[in-house]
Amino acid sequence: MSKQTYRVCFCFRRRFRLAASEAPADVKEIFGRYSENGVMSVDQLRRFLVEVQGEENATLEDAQSLMDSLKHLNIFHRRGFNLETFFKYLFGDVNPPLNPKLGVHHDMNAPLSHYFIYTGHNSYLTGNQLSSDCSDVPIVNALHRGVRVIELDIWPNSRNDDVNVLHGRTLTTPVQLIKCLKSIKDHAFVASEYPVVITLEDHLTPDLQAKVAEMITQTFGDILFSPGSECLREFPSPESLKRRIIISTKPPKEYLQAKDVKVQENDSKKERDSSGREAWGSELKGFEAKMDDDKDDGDFDAEDDEDDGEDPKAQQNEAPEYRRLIAIHAGKGKGGMKDWLKVDPDKVRRLSLSEQELEKAIINYGKDIVRFTQRNLLRVYPKGIRFDSSNYNPLIGWTHGAQMVAFNMQVTVYMGEGWYYDFKHTHFDAYSPPDFYARVGIAGVPADTVMKKTKTLEDNWIPTWDEVFEFPLTVPELALLRIEVHEYDMSEKDDFAGQNCLPIRELRQGIRAVPLHCRKGVKYNSVKLLMRFEFV
Repeated sequence: MSKQTYRVCFCFRRRFRLAASEAPADVKEIFGRYSENGVMSVDQLRRFLVEVQGEENATLEDAQSLMDSLKHLNIFHRRGFNLETFFKYLFGDVNPPLNPKLGVHHDMNAPLSHYFIYTGHNSYLTGNQLSSDCSDVPIVNALHRGVRVIELDIWPNSRNDDVNVLHGRTLTTPVQLIKCLKSIKDHAFVASEYPVVITLEDHLTPDLQAKVAEMITQTFGDILFSPGSECLREFPSPESLKRRIIISTKPPKEYLQAKDVKVQENDSKKERDSSGREAWGSELKGFEAKMDDDKDDGDFDAEDDEDDGEDPKAQQNEAPEYRRLIAIHAGKGKGGMKDWLKVDPDKVRRLSLSEQELEKAIINYGKDIVRFTQRNLLRVYPKGIRFDSSNYNPLIGWTHGAQMVAFNMQVTVYMGEGWYYDFKHTHFDAYSPPDFYARVGIAGVPADTVMKKTKTLEDNWIPTWDEVFEFPLTVPELALLRIEVHEYDMSEKDDFAGQNCLPIRELRQGIRAVPLHCRKGVKYNSVKLLMRFEFV
């Protein structure tokens, strides 16, 4: 690893000397302060954990256990850490930015509407929204990641004698509903014991609704939370709903072919989005809500949420056993946005809005949205043109209480390493080592949202930026620390080199090793940043 050669042309090669990873000056200074004669003892390590890392309850046993876990790196100093081993500890997997032992530490006894809920959208799709396969595999993967809301679009099969899950009016291949339900039962509580909500986008006839009711009852049995046909007056708490499955959909009604034709006509209209905004993750900017309420959104994925539960004609055709399974009623009502956001003191419900509907509603009904979400659930789903299954900026919904989406903080970005091991040496640049820079910032309420950039370090697999950033926060409860690394490219778009997103309120202070992930969220094997977090 001492030298690396790049071919520039047929007869000419460039050779670069590769620098070894070296502890930054801050780390050396701290080691000197908490060591004696080049060795950090167990007691000195405990003091470091308490005073620098903010681990106030760290004991001598904790420090000794930490040393024992790294003794294979410390063969020359059995009685403590030397600088090299201390640096390896700081940059290692045993020193993450979030406490792996923290577990659930919030009060989980408030109503369900008081919590943000990890929510999936079109949870059954293996890829894009137009032509990918539908499968139970993405559902299983989502549950293993901790997703608590699974969405299923249910349609009659070609013979109208069974129920499939698919993205309607597209080329997506279907999967049987029963297969998805069984997979949910088998994997619902692998990552968490808290309830799983299944939201059904229902396009069924009453006889098939009855069939779905039978499937759900037989599959989930006693773990199904089914309060009966009446709407809940208040949502139960997550604690009381542990290991329960909850069904949420609009009350059943007659399957109207004329309505389906109308939806198809709407689908034929082209999406016109002139805002020019990119998917969240490319660049988080203050959102600019659209002012023209009459503009056609062309919402390909619009959800059929009209609430006709009180319509006597509709109730004549419903499947009563299906209605009794619905624990969380969904629906918009007959009026406009003001009517949709009315708070009923006698019942709670779920409202679904597209990201465009939400952005428009915030302009005139921001307070009504906050008031609504204090008792009810608000789900925000991506706009229809996101055929590639990209995501919208969730902070827009979170800051208004949508569940189903003051101090200063300093961040010192010391250095990064690991790309050399996880990528080919020509991955970023065919002619030289990479030129890395980091972007660090806050995703949160508009007043807190900001991104800052380090200098670019040329031709270096182990960039040492050693730069300090300070972020004043007004609403730290909703703030996320965004971290990205890119490789500068003079002639083309800069190459992506890793990312992470961490909740500010969960960050551990002190010097921490921050793992980076690929665009899809999969953690790299070796790539990390060494950073220091201080709250002042």
